[in-house]
Amino acid sequence: MSDFAVARRRMVDCQVRPSDVTDLRIIDAMLEVPRELFTPKTLQKLAYLDQDLNVCESGIAPRVLLRPALLARMLQAAAVTENDNVLIVGCASGYAAAVIGKLARSVVATEADPALAAHGKVVLSQSGATNVTMKQAPAEAGDPAGVPFDVILVHGAAQVPLTALQQQLRLGGRMVWVDASGNTERAMLLTRSEADFGSRVLFDATAPVLPGLARQPAFVF
Repeated sequence: MSDFAVARRRMVDCQVRPSDVTDLRIIDAMLEVPRELFTPKTLQKLAYLDQDLNVCESGIAPRVLLRPALLARMLQAAAVTENDNVLIVGCASGYAAAVIGKLARSVVATEADPALAAHGKVVLSQSGATNVTMKQAPAEAGDPAGVPFDVILVHGAAQVPLTALQQQLRLGGRMVWVDASGNTERAMLLTRSEADFGSRVLFDATAPVLPGLARQPAFVF
C-alpha cells in the first residue's frame, strides 16, 4: 500500500468518520479518489491534512479544496443518489467533482479561473471520472444549459443570495452551501418544492468565499 493510500485511509478514519459521516457511499468514494492528484506536486504531502488546501499558483487569488470533513458533511446533507444530476460550483481543480462522480449519475463542475478549469479537465480525466464535465464559468452563473439539477453543491461560502443558482434546481432538488452573509458562518440546506424554497441550518462551518459570491464593499463618502 502506498504512502498516499495510507494517508487517505487515515483521512477517512480520523477526519471524516469522527465528523458523524455515516454514509458508506461517501466514505468509499473518498477512499477511492486520490486527493493528491488534484493538488500541486509541491503540496501533495499536505493533500490529506485537515485543512482547506490552496491549489492555485503563488500570486493568484486562493482557490481551495475544502477540508475533507466539511466536504463529506455537505455531501451527506445533500443526500446524493445514483440517479442524480449534480452541479458543483467553484470546484477548483475538481477533487470534489471526482468524489461526487462516484455517487451520482452525472456531474457538471464549474470553475471561474480559466487556467484552473483547464487543469481540472486534465486531472479529472486522469482520475477516471468519466461522468464529470468541467466548465469554465463564474460561480454566480451556475450552468443554465444543464438545468434542472437534482443537487447543487457550492464548493465554498457565499455572502450574497444565491437566487440564480436556486432557480436551477429541479422540484425536490437540494442545494448545500456555507452562508457567510452574517456574523456566524453556517452550512445550509435549501430544498425546492412546488410552492416555494425552504432552507435550514445544518451546522456551523467556515469556508473561503467564492469569487463572484462576495458582498460588494459599501460605498464610503
